[in-house]
Amino acid sequence: MEFGLSEDQKLLQESIRGTLERVSPLDRVRKVAEARETEAPEIRQALVELGVPGMLVPEAQGGMGMTLLDAALVSEMLGRFVAPTPFIGTGVMAPIAIAGAGSKAQQEAWLPKLASGSAVAGVAVSEKASGSRDGAGIAASGEKLSGRALFAIDAAAADIIIVADKAGGLHLVKGDAKGLTRVRLTSIDLTRTLTELQFDNVEAEALSSGDAGAVLSRMIDAGRVMLAADTLGAGSMMIEKAVAYAGERKQFGRVIGSFQAVKHMCAEMASELEPCRSLIWYAAHAFDVIPDEASLMAAHAKGMAGEVGRFVARTATEVHGGMGFTDLMGLHYWFKRIGLDRQLLGSPERVRHEAAAMQGWVAAD
Repeated sequence: MEFGLSEDQKLLQESIRGTLERVSPLDRVRKVAEARETEAPEIRQALVELGVPGMLVPEAQGGMGMTLLDAALVSEMLGRFVAPTPFIGTGVMAPIAIAGAGSKAQQEAWLPKLASGSAVAGVAVSEKASGSRDGAGIAASGEKLSGRALFAIDAAAADIIIVADKAGGLHLVKGDAKGLTRVRLTSIDLTRTLTELQFDNVEAEALSSGDAGAVLSRMIDAGRVMLAADTLGAGSMMIEKAVAYAGERKQFGRVIGSFQAVKHMCAEMASELEPCRSLIWYAAHAFDVIPDEASLMAAHAKGMAGEVGRFVARTATEVHGGMGFTDLMGLHYWFKRIGLDRQLLGSPERVRHEAAAMQGWVAAD
């Protein structure tokens, strides 16, 4: 038995890689970041043409009905090229929510639009995944929502937003709903947007045709795996850049890559990051076919990628010396993307605590 990617999955990842090499070069990423744009439209369009927004949308609603492992391969490439385009919320978490808990009418109204790329969905579940902060949280009363949701993903210009309330219920809110205010949050990562959503008696549609609690858990699990895969891609690129620089930069008449200390730094980065790949693949596989293990493996993948990603980001920058801190090299885009991945939907400390609670080693919150 071969434990690896299928030929179709390898082809999928290479197709995404080739496309992003063309449409998401560092110069384009830099322009989006400097202008504080929400995304690069041509990058999103290129991904739409490849069917990426509809990967997890069921075929009955115009999607491709693919697996979370397939989506993880895409997320890895998006991290590798620090692509400024929405994906985790609109392409992964929102379709899971609507397909799992939406009514037939809600599914028919929105899933085909998400699959075609004609609509973008945001997700506001951070209070359930990362813990609530003072003054944050959404209260549901009838068909109205009030309160604040922090760190909403892909919500800056979303047509619909999937919102989790304090009780764990899920709601669908239209982007132009009366009483909804969006405030863009300042983030270290300028390749993606985070939004604070303020609800003042906002009209919402409940997603209540399934077990909302179970669907919310699956949304968070899927999001954590995607963030881990994004970190894997970003970390891999930082290692490659460090190795390339070490082979060119000279000190004392020799390339620095010939010095034992630099060799060790590069080797240690690779040896730390590579095990994350199999863990992320298994976490995505568990989500698809071993649901009893899905939450635990997603927590493990998120926690390990967060810690290893930080080590790789720091070490790759150190290999570059003072040049690593300049905008000319652009390393900071990967560094900061890894930093945001680490915190979204639960820090390593939080997800490790959850993993311990799932196994009965500590009391659950």
